[in-house]
Amino acid sequence: MSLTLAFLLAGQIATPPATPVVDPQTTADDTGREATGRTGPASSNAGGDILVTARRRAESVQRVPIAMSVIGGTALAETGTYNVNRLTQLQPSLQFYSTNPRNSAANIRGLGAPFGLTNDGIEQGVGIYVDQVYYSRIASATFDFTDTERIEVLRGPQGTLYGKNTTAGAINVTTRKPSFTPEARVELTGGNLDFFQGKASVSGPLVEDKVAIRLSTSITTRRGTIYNNRQNEWQNSQDNQSLRAQIYWKATDALDWTLYGDYNHQNPNCCVQYYARVGATQRPITRQYAALAAAQGYTVPSTNAFDRVTDVDTDLRAKQELGGLSLVGNLDLGAATLTSVSAWRFWHWDPSNDRDFIGLPITTVSANPSQQSQVSQELRIASNGTRALDYVFGAFYFYQTIDTQGLQVQGPAASAFLGAAGVDGLTSRNSIGFKNTSAALFGKLTWHPTDQLSISPGLRLNYDKKKGSYVSLVTTATGSTTLTSAQRGVLAPQSYQPDFDNWNLSGDLTVAYDVSDTVHSYATFARSYKSGGINLSGLPLDGANNPILATATVKPEKVNHFELGLKTQFADRRATVNVAAFWTEIQDYQTTVNNLQVNVLRGYLANAPKVRTRGFELDTAFRPTARLNVYGNAAFTDAKYVRFTNAPCPPELSGGTALPVVDGRIVGTPAAAGTPGNSLPYCDISGQMLPGISKWAFSYGAEYNLPVRLFGTDGQLYAGVDGSYRSKFSSNPSRSIYTDVDGYALTNFRLGYRKEGSWNVFGWLRNAFDTDYYEVLATQSGSTGLVVGQPGDPRTYGLTLSKSF
Repeated sequence: MSLTLAFLLAGQIATPPATPVVDPQTTADDTGREATGRTGPASSNAGGDILVTARRRAESVQRVPIAMSVIGGTALAETGTYNVNRLTQLQPSLQFYSTNPRNSAANIRGLGAPFGLTNDGIEQGVGIYVDQVYYSRIASATFDFTDTERIEVLRGPQGTLYGKNTTAGAINVTTRKPSFTPEARVELTGGNLDFFQGKASVSGPLVEDKVAIRLSTSITTRRGTIYNNRQNEWQNSQDNQSLRAQIYWKATDALDWTLYGDYNHQNPNCCVQYYARVGATQRPITRQYAALAAAQGYTVPSTNAFDRVTDVDTDLRAKQELGGLSLVGNLDLGAATLTSVSAWRFWHWDPSNDRDFIGLPITTVSANPSQQSQVSQELRIASNGTRALDYVFGAFYFYQTIDTQGLQVQGPAASAFLGAAGVDGLTSRNSIGFKNTSAALFGKLTWHPTDQLSISPGLRLNYDKKKGSYVSLVTTATGSTTLTSAQRGVLAPQSYQPDFDNWNLSGDLTVAYDVSDTVHSYATFARSYKSGGINLSGLPLDGANNPILATATVKPEKVNHFELGLKTQFADRRATVNVAAFWTEIQDYQTTVNNLQVNVLRGYLANAPKVRTRGFELDTAFRPTARLNVYGNAAFTDAKYVRFTNAPCPPELSGGTALPVVDGRIVGTPAAAGTPGNSLPYCDISGQMLPGISKWAFSYGAEYNLPVRLFGTDGQLYAGVDGSYRSKFSSNPSRSIYTDVDGYALTNFRLGYRKEGSWNVFGWLRNAFDTDYYEVLATQSGSTGLVVGQPGDPRTYGLTLSKSF
């Protein structure tokens, strides 16, 4: 079991070995165990080193300079970390938010993707890689971790090392490799809420010493945590299945190939957001939520979201299929290794949502089924670390297509609730197409002028082209395409073809100095770019309710990143303390904003002129005795808009009559916050915190074990605890008094018995104190004042049994 630690990585990114693991007990997950006794979320790498193959040779992550965390497969199992969402409880610098698989976002140090509804027309700043293959959308990475050897979380820009440019960091998932030694693994878990998870894998030779295969599968099912008393069913359930296969061919002593294939199917009854609270806006009192609901004779089942009951009246669905094929080849040239990574992947999305979030038929259909396909090719050559100058050079090509068929239907309560005559039955059918081409040349040198000093410059030349098509046909209940101004204010017909292309050159420089064998330091400067994009969710409207075509594209983000790091080990390497401090400035930050129309249902992308995030990270691990392991990680992240003067206003300053703008100046006086009257057309939110980012975040834990003899075999009885804390964060692009998510702490316990390399059985208790917390809050469209939420999981408990053969 390897542990969440912040490490420093220089040169090339950590990649799987060029040859498969011959002995299943010497994987990277277990290498740390052999060196240290135990490593993991409740332990330290004290007394030994966790190894990575960053430069095609095994080397300690403590000696290489990028902030990096590593979690092994056993640690993932024992902490219940079986997807990216749960990874955040072990990684203070990682944020993950999701209202459904498509509308998911992963951020590192507060950067990566805009907070809010996903827009396909832009890149993600956090790269997701599985066995060296780039996953172009975080939605396609919402699978369960299956047969995972380790997960590496790299913090900060990685564009000179990875195929795809990543300005915020990367999550690198490495699965277990085929083995020439026959082996099998089985893991079964059962728990409350009808939770069941089964994982199995088998590996062995097909042709002795030449061809090996690994097959693995997983199933996860769980009853929902939210009860819908209108539809008489549990919602926000889990229903995931996956299959994965690998075939390794050792063609010659110098050449090997690995063919990967995977298929994942998910069909949960998911995902519902519902009543959390109500806040006053600047709409007339009769047009705010309380009066609108009363006029319809409607009351929600409960005004306490943690009663976990709703009455949304639209069926929910979050069905997705994803998978693909990839071929990775390694040719050992002696002084260097040539690597080829070829891949094709697909993602099919079939949703159903209730976008009014309550039991009234306001918006009866809101869905954007989507089909995505991508191909990529990476060719990389890296030195084998045999001389004073190490290097990695690569070329990367990526092509992606997305086809989306949007449908939105306004129900029989729409006119009364939205205050717009004639919108009952109003229907929008959207045809959305997207083509994305990216190509790059990248490279990094590492020069060692002395045994203690290394200097590592890197460069990346990148080209991006995005081309889209958005056509929205809007019809009335009678099928007419002739619309009134009120109808166009709710659903506006649009047709536009955005186009963006851009070249950019980015680079970085890292200087690392080994003070001693156990004290290492580094300094990094990076200038990177996140590609510009196009709006594919509809454009804002002008005063005549026509789309503003100038907003069809968004500019690239320009990132200046500074980082200092120090990592140390002492007490005979039984203690590890790593510190990183960073300062990142972003010009033309890509963010989600709202239309000024009262009844708009979706936002669009725009650029905030300047954003800054800064902070520090502390990662510690201690092994005071052979039986006790303790760890503690902390992240302080101060992220804010430095300059954003024309941002959307928060709910309490929205909904009234918009004041006019004359010669660039707002004319008139707005009403007080939450008071009906005039509203500002836009707000200056310079200095406010960025959404989705806690200023303070911690993870911590301990594990204690005792040797025991049970049923005639020697093993370990162990008890562990893992905890996490996140302070308050904003859940709205413009901070609102209604959408701050209060800080919360989660605590997990486990108690079990294991025999190394054989079997493990343990009971677990997660969210042990049944803490009530929101994963995300959002507002209902129309400035009604309704705030909806998505509560986190309640207390869960169960038993896990795993066996290796």
